[in-house]
Amino acid sequence: MCGVSAELMTLRSPLGVLTVSADAGVLLGIRFSSTDFGRRPAAPALQSLANRLKAYFDGDLRALDTISVDPEGTRFQREVWKTLHRIPAGQTWSYAELARAVGRPDAVRAVGAANGANPIPIVIPCHRVIGADGRLVGYGGGLERKRWLLTHEGVKLPAYC
Repeated sequence: MCGVSAELMTLRSPLGVLTVSADAGVLLGIRFSSTDFGRRPAAPALQSLANRLKAYFDGDLRALDTISVDPEGTRFQREVWKTLHRIPAGQTWSYAELARAVGRPDAVRAVGAANGANPIPIVIPCHRVIGADGRLVGYGGGLERKRWLLTHEGVKLPAYC
């Protein structure tokens, strides 16, 4: 985002430390991080985002639904990321299903690449996309985090996952 002066904060979560960036209450990014900036006072808008993330991790699976996001990406990536919001907590889609929902059924690899480039994991639920055979594949935060998120949301994973 050219010219945007993002605010940053770190948040401890069951998945480790998250670095959250936002501008005027609009979420720009979440990164899995090894750096914890410690407990500094956060701007009210950032604190509100942190509270919603905490509520999600505490079990309120709808706490993230109304967070405003503005991910930086191509028009195609942004369309894929927008479509991800249609996958409810507790459900999964295959990459082929996601490609069909985007209106590009023959672009499964491109959809997978866009899914993998998601700058706002958890809130833009790229973790809800799995392989056609039900296996957990491709998650920038690692498959253990993907497994944790899906289990947290009540997805019954096959034993081989």
